[in-house]
Amino acid sequence: MRLPSPRLLVAMLIAAAPLAAQAADYCPDPAHATPADVPPDLTAAVAKAFNVDAPAIAGAAYVRCVGPVLMGCTIGANLVCDKADTRRRLPGATEWCRQNPGSDFIPMAATGHATIYNWSCKGTHAVAGKAVLTVDPQGYIADNWKTIH
Repeated sequence: MRLPSPRLLVAMLIAAAPLAAQAADYCPDPAHATPADVPPDLTAAVAKAFNVDAPAIAGAAYVRCVGPVLMGCTIGANLVCDKADTRRRLPGATEWCRQNPGSDFIPMAATGHATIYNWSCKGTHAVAGKAVLTVDPQGYIADNWKTIH
């Protein structure tokens, strides 16, 4: 593997410095502890963290601060940026089991995409199984959030 020239490395560090400064300026404002739309000056840093083009971030990503650390999340088919749903009783799951007694699984269309459990039906009763997602100390699905540098 060929390493970049020292001149290119310096240029890369200089280009990254404003992104780090913008992230540091955003946090630790307590008002930024809950998910919010990505401010324009942080779009490039969030896009870089998720390895996507900056236009893909518009309307599809959020940022929040955990103390001085800027975190980012992109929404997707099964990715949510809201708090994790840790309830062990869900109306949608209950309804699914009434209509599909004994089902080995309950789809996310019935449970919601924020649940952390695998669900099944025991007869007509919804049962929360093993937790399959980790919740961070702030209550969000940990794997959906990345540190933004």
